[in-house]
Amino acid sequence: MDTCVEFESRLFTPFLSEEGQVNPQVYGAELAWWLSRELAQEGVETSYPTSEDWGWFIEYLVADNEYWLCCSNQDGSPTTWRVYLDCKAKGLFGRNKAPVASATPLLHALNQVLARCEGISNIQWRKDVV
Repeated sequence: MDTCVEFESRLFTPFLSEEGQVNPQVYGAELAWWLSRELAQEGVETSYPTSEDWGWFIEYLVADNEYWLCCSNQDGSPTTWRVYLDCKAKGLFGRNKAPVASATPLLHALNQVLARCEGISNIQWRKDVV
């Protein structure tokens, strides 16, 4: 199952200066907030976005499984984006990761949201983050 998508869009260009970003040339807040809202409209509820050094994520919980939908720009670009699924471990040392299959509703909704948005182009799905 494809769990990583890359695309181009000017919709999520940061509106704050570089000083307001988590790290220099690391963006994704606007994308994560938009995705959280759009996915909720598709009936898939996530958390509010949270920042990390590499970008932003929204959390998706189903049963006892935890997933992060990670959002970041690529190579410092404010118009090239990557969103990927991170299946979180249930146990110590990264064992017993949540199964990708349980995140199918999230990935399906993500595909629908991106495909219908006119401001998003060059959508490319793949199995893993490169």
